[in-house]
Amino acid sequence: MIPFSVTIVDRRKADQFEPLGSKPKFWFRDGERRLMFKADDRGTGEDWAEVVACELCKLVGLPHVHYDLAAEGAGDQTSLPGVICENMAPPPKSLVLGNQLLLAADGTYPMEQRFKVSQHTVEMVAKCLSTLWPPEEDLCKRCPSLNRGNALDFFVGYALLDAWIANQDRHHENWAAVWTGERMRLAPTFDHGAALARNLTDSERRERLSTRDRNRTIKAFARRARSAFYANETDKKALSTLDAFLAFGILSPKASNAWLERVLAVGTNELSAILDRVPSSRISDVGREFTLALLLENQQRLREANP
Repeated sequence: MIPFSVTIVDRRKADQFEPLGSKPKFWFRDGERRLMFKADDRGTGEDWAEVVACELCKLVGLPHVHYDLAAEGAGDQTSLPGVICENMAPPPKSLVLGNQLLLAADGTYPMEQRFKVSQHTVEMVAKCLSTLWPPEEDLCKRCPSLNRGNALDFFVGYALLDAWIANQDRHHENWAAVWTGERMRLAPTFDHGAALARNLTDSERRERLSTRDRNRTIKAFARRARSAFYANETDKKALSTLDAFLAFGILSPKASNAWLERVLAVGTNELSAILDRVPSSRISDVGREFTLALLLENQQRLREANP
């Protein structure tokens, strides 16, 4: 199995530092391409989680930003691990974040508050999606046959991905639209570094893989994953990642079933092949074992909840 390649990025080539988000990021040029380096400065596995999620998107045909493993440094000397990706909205295109779309739909929307935003409801997000075109066609070549005029049909796939990979970070700055100059299109799915329980310690992973305590099993752990979407503005807690997918799926049942069929068709060997490509310097053996078990558990939960 050939490991994922790691691109060495020289910080001295940075031409712009990115203020959005909580991690060190900068833009640089590689020939004709303009790329962003995003550091995993806390060493919690956000880099490999991003790349694994990217490969899973590729496997099921979801429109996504492509990520590669990287490290900041020069020659053999490296410091921060991380990932690189291309700009999803290079000029003259522009990126419009979800909170900007929500503010345009509701002038009272708290766009500056990133987490625990109860106004970030399935209904409000679906309302915004109704004004968008689907992602650009070159991103949708491997998608199921969906309604090409309906962005919601693609977003329900993003919500399904979140339930599969336990992504609890789809807040209103982690989904977006791209203004192409002619149309406002749903952006590809991006920023999955908080997924796959990548920040667990290996000792906790081992315990959850072997425990007989029902409250500590992977099955119990998977049930705890919460989305950033709410059912109602008055709710205290966000929907689980599974319930968020089901809520969006009710609004787009044919697309929901089409994406679900793709996810449930992915086998253990395919998942193992992706995880085996992550270098040992980035993920441990027990990390691979736990991540595989989590993905399979979430597939089973989706199968049992099949709408």
